[in-house]
Amino acid sequence: MKSIVVKFGGSNLRHPGDVDRVVEVVQRYKNPLVVVVSAFYGVTNELIAAVQAAKAGSGRPDAPTAGHHYTDGLRALHQTILEENFAAGPLRDQVALAVQSRLDQLERYLTGIHCIGDVPPFVNDAVLSYGERLSSLVISEVLKSRGVLAREILPEDLGLVTDGVFGNAACDFAISAPRVVLALKKEGVAVVPGFYGVDDQGKATLFGRGGSDYSAASIARCIGALSLDVWKDVDGFLSADPSAVASPRPIPHLHYLEAAELSYFGAKILHPRTVEPLFDQNIPIRILNIGRPERGLEPYTIVDGTRRVTDDIVKSVASSDDVGILKLHGPGVGFKPGILARVTGTLDQKGINIKSVLTAQTAINLLLARGDLEPARKAVQEHHLAGVVDVSADAGVSIVAVVGDGVLESTDHGSAIASRALASALASGVRIRLAAAGASEVTTYLLVRREDRDKTVKAVHEEFFGRG
Repeated sequence: MKSIVVKFGGSNLRHPGDVDRVVEVVQRYKNPLVVVVSAFYGVTNELIAAVQAAKAGSGRPDAPTAGHHYTDGLRALHQTILEENFAAGPLRDQVALAVQSRLDQLERYLTGIHCIGDVPPFVNDAVLSYGERLSSLVISEVLKSRGVLAREILPEDLGLVTDGVFGNAACDFAISAPRVVLALKKEGVAVVPGFYGVDDQGKATLFGRGGSDYSAASIARCIGALSLDVWKDVDGFLSADPSAVASPRPIPHLHYLEAAELSYFGAKILHPRTVEPLFDQNIPIRILNIGRPERGLEPYTIVDGTRRVTDDIVKSVASSDDVGILKLHGPGVGFKPGILARVTGTLDQKGINIKSVLTAQTAINLLLARGDLEPARKAVQEHHLAGVVDVSADAGVSIVAVVGDGVLESTDHGSAIASRALASALASGVRIRLAAAGASEVTTYLLVRREDRDKTVKAVHEEFFGRG
């Protein structure tokens, strides 16, 4: 019988009592399971803060000299979790000692950061992995205490090997697959911390922020899983964000490309890289809601390789504020050979990812994550590119994407989808900064002022789905 990979995110673990719901879900399955867990809600942010505090405190006479000070909040949280999920007695004490041991390991890393006043990439990745290491330990022990045959397997023991890139690694499937299959042969539920794998030297390498989805997808690929079941606290993918649209429609089916684009452009259901390992494997991703026990194991959305061009074409309107425009001005920047190559090379050296590029004769527009905008502007200015007379940055924008298989090829009543999206936004009084179609076969998007984001989403949604 094929295994199912089941992923529980931080939204499923907001409160100590939420572990009960995880246990109940696990007990519903009949297939062999691999359970991949994120950190408890807010823990990764607390670890990031601890790293910065340890680094900032270096050399200060009034600063603590050990990591213990930085983990007080984590200790208190996990003590509460243990008290909520274990009766007082030897078992709780045993699990508490195991948790304490991992927190002690974490403290040693933080003490090292404090002493040297710096955070090497391998240390940063190791520290941030502890949120998942703690949750997998607790959840596996709770499962065992409730009669489930479960065991924790860390990625280093699982054989989940990466390409060794700290902070944004990718799984090396050729190496990992046979090791993962072997490690998971033992009977019972395997509980694996998400978010990280290990390089060829055994050092933790993160899969990027929110990368536990990618961890789960990578394991699913390695073992040829029946499905990847992602449990959320929402009803799957919708035609728009409920905070912007009164009555968004559910989306029962999406193609991998559609789900990837929706995630990329702001739908917070999956990490954008989740479909990457599964794209050519035809392993479905099933989105379920942990807050709807009455539905059992019936998913709200299934993501797979089947293309479904619907009569309405558009499946969803997504938006994101995590974008900014870096604009290179010059009378011939769009014509002069080599400028774009030098710009992309400069940003690549700084580890800055380019979301999209739109060029004209007198300007090159680069869409970047908002946090990368100012470092990118400085890097390009310092490079003194011939032909570039000015470099400007605009962080006050949002992106609104219209996603659906067929948006570029298909027409509805003689009007192209991209044209209808643009016209509906303009008719609502929105000023469009940029519009693009063709970068993806399933997406067209608009860049608008941030204050116009919700108005744009509402107007475009009404154009394709009517007033709800």
